[in-house]
Amino acid sequence: MPPVQTEPHARGGRASHRRRTTQATSADESFPRRLRAAALRAWPALLAYAVVRCLGVAAVALRAGDDGPGLGTLLADKYDAVYYTHIAEFGYAAPMADSCTVQGPLCKYAFFPLYPALIRAGSVLLPPLSAAQVAWGVAVVAALLAAWGIYAVVERVAGRRTAVVATVLWGIAPHAMVESMAYTEPVFTALCAWSLYAALSHRWVAAGLLASLAGLTRPSGSAVVAAVVLAALWALFTSRRPARGDDGQRRDRTGPLLTAVAVSPLGWFAWFGWVGHRAGDWRGYFEVQEKWGSTFDGGVFTLGRVADVFLKLPLNLNTAVGAATVVASVVVFVICVQQRQPAVLLIYTGMLLLIAVGGAGYFHSKARFLLPAFPLLIPAARALAAARPSTMYTLLGTAVGLSTAYGVYLMLVWPHSP
Repeated sequence: MPPVQTEPHARGGRASHRRRTTQATSADESFPRRLRAAALRAWPALLAYAVVRCLGVAAVALRAGDDGPGLGTLLADKYDAVYYTHIAEFGYAAPMADSCTVQGPLCKYAFFPLYPALIRAGSVLLPPLSAAQVAWGVAVVAALLAAWGIYAVVERVAGRRTAVVATVLWGIAPHAMVESMAYTEPVFTALCAWSLYAALSHRWVAAGLLASLAGLTRPSGSAVVAAVVLAALWALFTSRRPARGDDGQRRDRTGPLLTAVAVSPLGWFAWFGWVGHRAGDWRGYFEVQEKWGSTFDGGVFTLGRVADVFLKLPLNLNTAVGAATVVASVVVFVICVQQRQPAVLLIYTGMLLLIAVGGAGYFHSKARFLLPAFPLLIPAARALAAARPSTMYTLLGTAVGLSTAYGVYLMLVWPHSP
C-alpha cells in the first residue's frame, strides 16, 4: 500500500494542535518555574549591568571623603534623598529645619509617596538600619529590577543580544550614577519597564496596576499611564471579536482592557487630588512645583539653555552633557519612530521627552529626567549588537570609561543635585 499523503490542511491542523498544546503547557507552568527561566535568560545582562555600576561606584569611593562627604553620604544622604528619608521618618506635615524655607509648608508634597513608603516599610522590617541606608538599599534592588525589566522589553522587541547591550547602555547613560543613589529613578524605571512589558505581553491588569504605582512615584508617571491607557483603548477598538483562548474557547479581553484603562491613572490622580485637598485648591500640586521653580513652558526654557551652550561662555561640563543628551534624545526618538517600535513604547518615550524638554527649570537635571526613557537606547543597541565583537567591545569599553569618569565629576565636582 502506498504511503498516505498528508493533505496541507491536515498538516496545518496538526501544527495548530501542537501550537495549542505548547501554549497550554506554557500557561500551565508554575510562576516560579517561569520566573527561573526568565532569570536564566537575563543573567548575562544583569551581571554586565552590575559590573558597570560597581565600577562607577568604586571610582567615586576612591576619592570620596578626601575633602568632603564620604561615599555613604553621597549615595544615600544628599539632595533629594534627604527629603525622601525625612518623609519616611516623620511624614509630610512635619517641618524640616533648614529646608523648605522658601517653598513653604507644603514643600515636601512635591515628592511623590511610593518611595518614602517603601523606605518606611524597609525600616520597620530592618530596624538596625537607618532610613538612609534602607533608602539606598531599596534603590539598588529597584535598579536591578529595572535592568531586568529593560532587558525583558528589549528582548521582546529586538532580540536577546540587543537586549543585553541595551541593559548595559542604561547602566552607563550620562547620569547613570543616579541609579546607584537613593533617588526615585530606579524605582520608577522598574515599574515603567515591567508595566510596558506586561502591556506588550497583553497582561493588561498587571500593566495597569504597575502603571498606577508608577504614577505614585514621580510626576512623569503620566507617561506610562498614557502609554498603557492608549494601548489598551486601541486594543479594545481593534479587537472586534473576542480572541480564542488557549483551550479553543472564545475569550473576551474586554474586562482586562477596561481594567487597565480604569486602574492605570488612579495613583497619579490620587496624589494630585490629595495635594490639592491639602492646599485647599485643585491646583495645589502645580503651585507647589512653581514654588520649587518647576513649570511647563512647552520647551522655551530648554531651547534657550541649549542655545546658551553655543552662544555663551564659560561653559560647565554638566550643562554641555545635558544639552547633548536632550538634542540626542529628540533625534533618536525620530529614529525610534522610523524603526517602528511598538506604539506603547513610542507613546511612553514621547511623553517623557515632552515632560523633560517642555519643563522649565532644573536644566542640569534634564539628563536624569530622561533616564527612564530606555527605549531610546534600542537603536544604538541594535547597531552595536550587529557590529563585530571587537568593535562592540571597544565602543562599550570606551563608553564605560567615559561614564565612570563623568559619574565621579557629578558626585565630587558638580555642586548641585545630579
